[in-house]
Amino acid sequence: MGITAGIRTRWGKRVKGGVHPPESKHLTADKPIVRMEAPELVTIPLRQHVGAPCSPRVKRGDRVLVGTLIGDSEAFVSAPVHSSVSGTVRGIAPHPHPAGGESPAVTIENDGLYERDPSLRPLEWRDMEPDEIRRAVRAAGMVGLGGAAFPTHVKLAPPKEFPIDTVILNGAECEPFLTADYRLMLEHPEDVVEGLRIIMSAVGAHRAIIAVEDNKPLAVKKLAEVVRDPSIELRTLKTRYPQGAEKVLITNLLGREVPSGGLPMHVGVVVNNVGTARAIAQYFRTGLPLVERVVTVTGSVIREPSNLLVPLGSSFAAAVEACGGFSASPAKVIMGGPMMGLAQYTLEVPVVKGTSGILALSDREAAYEVPREPVCIRCGRCVEACPMNLIPTYLAAFSHREKWDQVRRLNINDCIECGCCTYTCPTRNPIVQLIKVGKAELARLKTLQEQRAREREEAMEQGGRDGDL
Repeated sequence: MGITAGIRTRWGKRVKGGVHPPESKHLTADKPIVRMEAPELVTIPLRQHVGAPCSPRVKRGDRVLVGTLIGDSEAFVSAPVHSSVSGTVRGIAPHPHPAGGESPAVTIENDGLYERDPSLRPLEWRDMEPDEIRRAVRAAGMVGLGGAAFPTHVKLAPPKEFPIDTVILNGAECEPFLTADYRLMLEHPEDVVEGLRIIMSAVGAHRAIIAVEDNKPLAVKKLAEVVRDPSIELRTLKTRYPQGAEKVLITNLLGREVPSGGLPMHVGVVVNNVGTARAIAQYFRTGLPLVERVVTVTGSVIREPSNLLVPLGSSFAAAVEACGGFSASPAKVIMGGPMMGLAQYTLEVPVVKGTSGILALSDREAAYEVPREPVCIRCGRCVEACPMNLIPTYLAAFSHREKWDQVRRLNINDCIECGCCTYTCPTRNPIVQLIKVGKAELARLKTLQEQRAREREEAMEQGGRDGDL
């Protein structure tokens, strides 16, 4: 039957929309992962995940080792942070964050010894109950390494009323330029599959699908060589952005549609990235928490585009220098890819758990003139391209005009910010940027409403106590 036996290419209900931007993966697709030495100083943010930020568990002058816990939170939706080097804590202070703004961060002077915390031990997941696996995954600081950085232990703990029957492992890596996941599938397919089995055990799923786009035949071949479990299917999907979005994957693979405002667990599915699966397998095998990740450093002005295994907290500048530096001054540096990435104003931001790539663009590549006022010519291209069946031009227009009730009615929070609308817009409207503004404002208004409700309740309670006097 050959090594491709069991690979399937059919899928369920196909999601509409999507685009075909230039892939631009040739710069690094054939570059093996290379370990990068940490710089003399690493600055590790205490906010590297969706949810509550961590509080420091160390102080200035403390000596830490590789894997030492340096930040944690009592909140359920959070993930602890660990040291990526051995050395001395030089300070804890706000520092520029690649996701925007500043975040408290622990700066450690690297002693170059990379001495590992002796308390770290391998774990045998086959002897563990699901709750024990989830606690271990949390202790390791695992988050989604596809870029979203959602705490993994939360995904692995759905409420009992939402049983999980299928785990999808996302190997699509549809974002242009990025090849970190591709190299992991090529170089560590055993770990990817082992991590998937651990995830299946944690959620009690008896079925799993590894989804890879058909522009990665070598990755499909490598995975097929190690997938010997009949409960795990390996499927190829047509190359189309944003094929790797979890709601798109669920519909294309299973024909299930996540309801508006819902999560994958509401249709019995958990989706994880192949990089996350590999990191989980590595943790159980070695006991080492999440202190490093693969980052694609690429772009036409990078001298030696590479896939680097980077200690967390290393600066973007250090990662670029490890690739030979710039061949010309970049017009824009982006964390992630060109469709969903975040532009940076300094290279002194640190690599964090959600840093899948560092992309440097030339003047020609970054040239994009944004109109002073959004101008919609009613061409409908953004509507055709939207994989979430939204009307992006209306969401952007209402957000620009601060009509928050309208954007709420149009389900703005269902937008996955894939950028297809902006990519196809002939008038170059900053549609995604305006949608992000709308989401942020709705979140602010919701927080304000909840605060006022609490104040009213407290006032009523106080009034009741006063009446008893």
